Amino acid sequence: MKVLISVDIEGIAGVVNPEQTRAGNGEYERARRWMTLEANAAIEGAFAGGATEVWVNDSHGGFRNLLPDMLDARANVILGKPRTLGMMAGLEYGPQLVFMIGYHSMAQSEGILAHTINSFAFTRVTLNGRDVGEAGLYGALAHEYGARVALLSGDDVFADETKPQFPDATFVVTKQATGYGSGVTQTPERACAAIRESARGVVARFEGLAAAQRVTPRPVDIELRVQTTALADLFAQMPSLERVDGVTLRFSTASVEHAVRTLNCLSAMSFMLR
Repeated sequence: MKVLISVDIEGIAGVVNPEQTRAGNGEYERARRWMTLEANAAIEGAFAGGATEVWVNDSHGGFRNLLPDMLDARANVILGKPRTLGMMAGLEYGPQLVFMIGYHSMAQSEGILAHTINSFAFTRVTLNGRDVGEAGLYGALAHEYGARVALLSGDDVFADETKPQFPDATFVVTKQATGYGSGVTQTPERACAAIRESARGVVARFEGLAAAQRVTPRPVDIELRVQTTALADLFAQMPSLERVDGVTLRFSTASVEHAVRTLNCLSAMSFMLR
């Protein structure tokens, strides 16, 4: 059984403030350690459940947050950017199961530190007419690669909005959102224990699952709402994007993978206007 674990930071227990997600301060250094501990709990649980190979993907910001020396030595660690598959780098190795640890709710929801891909640039992303956050978008990408999203962790708002897309997955709620920058959180120790046990149970439940087989991609339509008209002006320079109104654009691609790659390129372009 092969498992890919994608780890973000905003949904990690104890993380409630933007400062904790940005490098260069003591709050971030503590938060990245908690992120690493939750990643390690998922790795340990996966191996305890019968996983034969595990990849852990650092999926926050510059993708250089996890502390490799704290991780289970059996895991392979994916760090740095750019990378073609972004938060789902590792799918190319054929995992049957995907875990999303420390994920958060979509932009303009009521979850802790809610955003979609880039809080400076994007306010809404729809995939074939359905609002999606990072879990919805990258879960669709995992499906294209034949992998099953089986375990997710984050706050209660994230769990509630994401369950309809992954009704058979296991969710670990590590904190309750009371606002964008506040919540009632479990301690890192308690959250790690829950993630470790859930990961073990999930892998054991899917013992004997067939090897991942890529599905034939289907064209997808993306609509993107951005924060300012200046950003829309910038993004509209790409000939594949159609301007809908002052802050809305749309484009069609051959697959979810191409949609993800386009959105990540737009996110990188937005730094011109910071």
